[in-house]
This record gives sequence, structure tokens and C-alpha cells, in this order.
Amino acid sequence: MTHEYIVRETGEIARERLVGDRTVRALYSRKLENAAWVSKLASSRKVSELLGYLNYDNRLSSRASGMKRFLQKSGIDFSELVDDPTSLDTARQMFERKIRYWECRPLPSASSCVVCPADSRVAVGSMSATSKLLIKEKFFAFPELLGGPRGRWTREFKDGDYAVFRLTPEKYHYTHAPVAGTVTDFYAVDGRYHSCNPNATAKLITPHSKNKRVVTIVDTDCAGGTNVGLVAMIEVVALMIGQIDQRYSDYQYDDPRPIEKGMRLRLGAPKALFRPGSSTVVLLFQRDRIRFAEDLVSNQQRSEVRSRYSKAFGQALVETDVAVRSLLALPRKKRSAS
Repeated sequence: MTHEYIVRETGEIARERLVGDRTVRALYSRKLENAAWVSKLASSRKVSELLGYLNYDNRLSSRASGMKRFLQKSGIDFSELVDDPTSLDTARQMFERKIRYWECRPLPSASSCVVCPADSRVAVGSMSATSKLLIKEKFFAFPELLGGPRGRWTREFKDGDYAVFRLTPEKYHYTHAPVAGTVTDFYAVDGRYHSCNPNATAKLITPHSKNKRVVTIVDTDCAGGTNVGLVAMIEVVALMIGQIDQRYSDYQYDDPRPIEKGMRLRLGAPKALFRPGSSTVVLLFQRDRIRFAEDLVSNQQRSEVRSRYSKAFGQALVETDVAVRSLLALPRKKRSAS
């Protein structure tokens, strides 16, 4: 089954080459609904780590599987790399590459904005029943996504907006801060290692709130902040992603440090590294605090694009391929008191 998306820069329709698609479709097929143990085993930490080693760590495996051919088809721009491409001789090293983002991923010119946290494909939505972007509980179960017991954050983000960023294997795998502000909370939520392939998302429903994940809550209503209220950034593991390294750097990739409560985040600065493969980032926003970029909303509603999400969810739901640090949303003007 074909899965298509929109290329943001040109508006063209592109077809995605889904890595391991047959295996994923088999694992999440109806035939295995009564063999849940198979899916459970495949999404376990040990199997995920083993697959990660075979695909990304083992030099012989990398070469035998045709790494050179994969790189040629992937569209990776070697001119963006910080390191010499010839020094990156395994798939893991290539997927954990650093790029000169300060040159090739410039920030928007808007004085205050929210930016995309990753090179990825994005879908935007709302949890408010009055919103035209209502896609409630398709990608995740709220408040389970935030870890359930933390009721404070559940109340803060109720009926808010969200964006789901899906990283594919060839993408640059650092995440960057989508907003400027102060870290109010930071914690991990245990879970599985389900694939983030569109077929798995459509069949499993709400996999992002079932997988292991890291939650960062940022208060942007502060001096020098983006002024869009509280923002939750949820970094989600997937099949062959056993680790999310927090490596925040104020300047380029220098002096990386872990995320801690009370630290300040600079808009667009490197935040974390997925190790490696493909995974997902979910952003949650408080109600009526942001408005998504118009092109992302209009692209998502294009009915002529063959999206697996559209077919599975019964409504137009088309992803747009976006660059890290590109425009995601602008602050919504606060209503004046009458």
C-alpha cells in the first residue's frame, strides 16, 4: 500500500519508501491479533536492541546490507555534515551525524514563533471538540501520553493543540528546542518499542502513548520566552531506538549537557539525540495559545494524496515533510478583557 506526503518547499506529492514495511505489516496484521505475544516480543527492549545492533552497529552487517546503496537512495546531503563523510563508516555513525544547522537550517524571520523540533514528517491536530483540526486519540491517548498520574499537566493541556513529528531512518536524528523558555518539569515514562511506521500507527492506534518516552515541560511565558504558554515536548522511542540522549547545547554542539528543571532553552538549539533509526516527537500546546502555519494545515487536508492515515482514520490526514527549525506555529493573540 502506498504512503504519500507533501514536500513543503515545493508543494509536490512524494511517495515514501517505507523501510521494513512488509515485516511491520505482518506484525500488526489482523492475522496476528490472536497472537499478541508476537507483537509484544517484537516491541520488547531486548529485540529492539538486537535489531539495532544488527542494523546500525555491526560493520559487517552495514556493508553486507548495502549501506552505500541505501545512502545513495536516501537523499542525504553530505555537504551539510560537520564531520568528514569518509569517517562515518557504519549506519549508526551516519544516522547520528551532526549537521551545520546554523547554516543549512536557518530559523524563521518571525520575532516570536514555534519551530519544528526535527527533520521529519508532521501532522497537526487539536484535542478540542470545537476545532476543525479535531483528530482526537488517533496518534495517542491523552492523558496517558503524559504518563497518566501527573494530573497537573493533564489539566494544563486539556483541549489543546498538538503536532506529531515522524522521523524516518535517513533523517538527521538530533531534536532541537521548538521554543525558548524555562524547563518546568522533566521525566521519563516506561513503555514498549513499537514501530512508528504509518501502518503500525494505523493498526495499533495510540502507539506513542504506549512506547517508552521522555517528557519535557517548558514554560515560555518568561523573559526572552516564546510567549505561547506551557509546551510539552515528548520524545518517543520506537523499534531499534533504545535510547534518547539528552544533549542540550547553547552553541552549536559544544558542551552538551542533560536537561534539568530550571534550565533555560534557546529556540532552535540542539536538545537530544535518538540512537538511532526512526522515532517520533509529539508537541502539546495549551488551548488557544498557538496557530499552526497555514501551509501545514492546508497540506493536511489534500484529499488527492494517498496517505495511510487518511484511509485508516476516515478523514484527510496528510503529512508534510519539514526541516528542523522551520516554522511550525505563531503565537495566538490573547483576547483583550472586555
